[in-house]
Amino acid sequence: MLIETCEARSMVRHYLCTALVALAMAPSVFAGPDDFHAGSVIKDFGRVAAVKGATALDENATFKVAFDISEAAKPGQISRRLESAARLINMHHAAGVPAANTQVAIVVHGGASKDLVNDKKYGDKNANAALVSALIDAGVHITLCGQTAAYYDIEVGDLLPGVTMGVSAMTAHALLQQAGYTLNPF
Repeated sequence: MLIETCEARSMVRHYLCTALVALAMAPSVFAGPDDFHAGSVIKDFGRVAAVKGATALDENATFKVAFDISEAAKPGQISRRLESAARLINMHHAAGVPAANTQVAIVVHGGASKDLVNDKKYGDKNANAALVSALIDAGVHITLCGQTAAYYDIEVGDLLPGVTMGVSAMTAHALLQQAGYTLNPF
């Protein structure tokens, strides 16, 4: 019986080692941080990964997507929410959709308003300034809720170049919906 137990253990070790070697040699099926690369439209922001097996997008597809952002970035950090808009544009372009066919609008309210102000109003260097500029250069419309601006004492002159002031976030979203934009749920 002792011999049978030793042989069984040896077989288990053999199969376990074989499985571990096979796993180590197999290419990963999951994307990790190293699998993300710069996009081709907004190069410095919105890194994307290729997704093997994803349903192909029609090159004639059009997207009109609105983002609603109320969560501010941590001081000195880039807003992951703002960067998501860059990622959407980059990943659709990487999937074969012309950049012009992905229209994006961002409506900002609440604490996230600080991510849209100049360095003077921010009270330090606003880490989001380059991202906001890149988004605007790519045709993204960024609107700050006027009610939020009034609450936080933000004037039009305090905004980063290209950012507009709306009457309210609710109004901006209503107008975007009438123009055919869908609200991004993330």
